Amino acid sequence: MDRWSEVERPPIQSVRIAGTEFRVGDPVRLWPLGDADIMDIALKGKTAAIASIEQDYENRIHIAVTVDDDPGRDFGLSGKPGHRFFFRPDEIELLMSDRGDVL
Repeated sequence: MDRWSEVERPPIQSVRIAGTEFRVGDPVRLWPLGDADIMDIALKGKTAAIASIEQDYENRIHIAVTVDDDPGRDFGLSGKPGHRFFFRPDEIELLMSDRGDVL
């Protein structure tokens, strides 16, 4: 049962990567790398808000966002599939945060 207790980790509220601190709720601009699929192309340059910060079992950080102009954004905020999109920290640009920082 010890392995299952790892799944119940407390949520990450902020993370500092390469000198930039990302926090849940911060506004960002999306810059997906590689144009791998139609979603990368459709989301490039869109503004969004950080919904959650996730860490996988290889200790990689993934930033879940909800896109500002998504009519189903409320579903993403409640954790429903299809309205949250995951990006690596190097694929998002932090915009002016609610803390007043201009980045």
